[in-house]
Amino acid sequence: MTSVTSREIQLRSRPHGLPTADNFALASVEVPAPSQPDQVLVRNRFISVDPYMRGRMRDTRSYTPPFGLDEPLTGGAVGEVVSSTSDQFAEGDFVLHMLGWREYALAEARHLAKVDPSLGPLQSYLGALGMPGMTAYVGLLDIGTPKAGETVFVSGAAGAVGSQVCQIAKIKGCRVVGSAGSEAKTRWLEEVAGVDVAINYKETNNLRRTLKNACPDGIDVYFENVGGEHLEAALQYMNDFGRIVVCGMISMYNATSAEPGPANLGLIIGRRLKMQGFIVSDHPERRDDFLRDVSGWMQEGKLKWEETIHEGIENTPEAFIGLFHGENLGKMLVKV
Repeated sequence: MTSVTSREIQLRSRPHGLPTADNFALASVEVPAPSQPDQVLVRNRFISVDPYMRGRMRDTRSYTPPFGLDEPLTGGAVGEVVSSTSDQFAEGDFVLHMLGWREYALAEARHLAKVDPSLGPLQSYLGALGMPGMTAYVGLLDIGTPKAGETVFVSGAAGAVGSQVCQIAKIKGCRVVGSAGSEAKTRWLEEVAGVDVAINYKETNNLRRTLKNACPDGIDVYFENVGGEHLEAALQYMNDFGRIVVCGMISMYNATSAEPGPANLGLIIGRRLKMQGFIVSDHPERRDDFLRDVSGWMQEGKLKWEETIHEGIENTPEAFIGLFHGENLGKMLVKV
């Protein structure tokens, strides 16, 4: 097999504030065929865009290196093997990897994971059966440790992670309150995901009061995806020995100056709260349990998932920017 022409999205400049289309460039490159041992050429089918990628667009030290300028961005993708020199992967296999934002990827076999389409649709390995789903599973069950009858509050509840947190909490017998930014999302949360109360935070002028009414017995577990006003409101109504699971703070990702911390942070002391951030990649030992449980819940109809899909590699930046405008219900994806 000879090389293939592939289009990819490169980072042209580092965003200041909210990213714009000008920060990205569409380029055509030649991707060689596998020529060394254990190389695999993959044609991507679906690409993931995720809020954490915004942090990698800054040239700052973090838990993962920043994206390079004039280089293709990376992220989760699922695709089909078209050529391989590896004994582990054959033509026609479906694989999960981190060389997204491009049509074709040449990867080392050790960086690929074979996926089983019988457990769920191929793209679900980027959502319900992928990193967002495992983030929800590990964050809620291992750090939040919910107990039946407790109240779980989830911000960003209609996103890829939040929507799964809500449903796992319901499966575990909890009362669930979710916050989202539109009537369509809150309706989905209540009518499809089974959330007990869904709050449209854009339609309330007093989030604290609204949250108090939604959680008359207080909050035992807060799954944090938003930060800012949501964190301050949740702190106000946490019960003694409550747990705050810090997954993300999307409201702050595009800030151009330091945001003030919650004025009521001192409540952590008197109420003996646990507040813990986490990165799902620190928990690979939970992957088998996650796939077993979540695929089972999906097949039993206990767990529903939604996808917002853009078509075409050229629309990947638009899909990514849309995350920060709340344009996605469930997982935001690009179909290549």
